Amino acid sequence: MPRTPNEKLHALVRRSGWSHSQLARAIRLVATEHERPVLCDHTSVSRWIAGTQPRPPASTFLLEALSRKLGRRITAQQAGLTRAPAASLILSWQDDPLLRLGVLVEFELDPARVHLLESGTYRPSALSPPDPWGPLDSPVTAPSAGRVGGAEIAQLHSMTQMFAMSIAQHGGQAVRAALAAYLAHTVTPWLHAPASETAHRELLLCGAQLTLLLADACIDADGHAATQHYQQVAARLAAGSGDHACVAIALRAMATHAFGLGHRGTAVLHLTQRAVEHAHHAPPAVRSYAYAHLAVVQGHHDRRAALDALASAERFHPEKADAPPGPFTSYPEGALHYQRAQTLDTLKDTPGALGALNASLRARTQGEHRAALLTHARLAEMLLRHGHLERALAQWQVFVDEYPTLRSPRTHRLLAVMQGQLRPHIRHSGARALLASAEALLR
Repeated sequence: MPRTPNEKLHALVRRSGWSHSQLARAIRLVATEHERPVLCDHTSVSRWIAGTQPRPPASTFLLEALSRKLGRRITAQQAGLTRAPAASLILSWQDDPLLRLGVLVEFELDPARVHLLESGTYRPSALSPPDPWGPLDSPVTAPSAGRVGGAEIAQLHSMTQMFAMSIAQHGGQAVRAALAAYLAHTVTPWLHAPASETAHRELLLCGAQLTLLLADACIDADGHAATQHYQQVAARLAAGSGDHACVAIALRAMATHAFGLGHRGTAVLHLTQRAVEHAHHAPPAVRSYAYAHLAVVQGHHDRRAALDALASAERFHPEKADAPPGPFTSYPEGALHYQRAQTLDTLKDTPGALGALNASLRARTQGEHRAALLTHARLAEMLLRHGHLERALAQWQVFVDEYPTLRSPRTHRLLAVMQGQLRPHIRHSGARALLASAEALLR
């Protein structure tokens, strides 16, 4: 029985102005961004237009590629896909963040529905929050009674510290489920409970911080769509609390995540600049945190602006004695050095970048185990890229030795990167030994 051509898809492709090869390339880029490569070329697109239905996840990435090109959301129905991917959760700045958080963590904890969080795609179109946010001087809701207050807030602060320390030490994979359960069963009910306006603002702030930690945990699992959902909700909760510092942190986290996925355009730059604007009302540590990433992003746009932002980050970075401890009140010195390395690497200052990465490692504390391990991997990649094989092997050796303490999809991917980089050096005994160790870890 002959297939019926997919006229809807044909019309969308024609409207995009892409050739079949260009669309296939865009699909592969989206797939790579989500760490789920697909086999797709111009012949695949031709078959789909002729009536063959693409299988998930190719169908999901096809819809996202067309949505990005056409500047609007393309649904499976609009593209004539009868083998449609499961309906995923919609990113929206307009939804009530309290209700949306409840839905997200409910799906997170439901084995039958968690795939709806994971089946979605990362959407660069969602990088533009409302401007203006609306009043930052009033909470998302305005409960009047006072049933939830100081005791609950004190517990939230304590749990925020505990989850943050666990992620920094052991990675997000280990605590993602527990953090989602705490948000679902404890935090969300308190956010809906009667409280004084002051207490409710503080509850919203704590909810925003815990949601940002859950977003961070999802990155370790390569759950980029889920990360974006949680970051967006956290930004809205922070705005509702009236806390500019947390808004700045949330927007900076969104921009950092987008940058890490390869997005370097004006949308990420504008988002980072908005984080800096909110940070003007925040303590020095938050201002340093915001300016540091602005330097990284500006490195791809304006060299002078990048160096100016880096100087501002260094100027605002507080001495250890002046910065109150805590995941949302302090900015580790090792993190600032890491951002300096990213900026200088982009600006082709290789010696400066290598020096900054080494300085980052020296400044890392025992509690920053995850960051230190990722820095070893980044330093190894940079050293190998510039021909320093022996020094790169020493850094990769640390990563391999510590890999079991931070096992996650993210570190698994970095191990695979190491294998790809070292295979051309298989005749070197050190490279050969590391490759053998990696194979043993991945069995």
